[in-house]
Amino acid sequence: MTRGIGALGPMLVIVLVLAGLALVMRWAFGSGYGRTTRPAVPAEEGLLVLVATVSAPATARALRAVLSDAGIRSTQRSPAPHRTDVLVFPDDAARARSLAASFSP
Repeated sequence: MTRGIGALGPMLVIVLVLAGLALVMRWAFGSGYGRTTRPAVPAEEGLLVLVATVSAPATARALRAVLSDAGIRSTQRSPAPHRTDVLVFPDDAARARSLAASFSP
């Protein structure tokens, strides 16, 4: 009889360790219920300036090719569905806006 009770100790430790691991994993990799989410559009772009907003990523890539041909470095982001922003450095913003205004996809 003591042998059955003695085997219960290691099993209890194993069950407690697995339960603890499950709780830690749930906390670390959970869905984040109750956490605040980032806004869809950041308040500022950092070092970059928004020069154009288009409806499709392919159009943004075409505009970026035009900007690249003019020697202007650019990037794009898609903050929402059917919306893609093209951003450049502030020194190139005026030229990029004029090229974007004359751009037709």
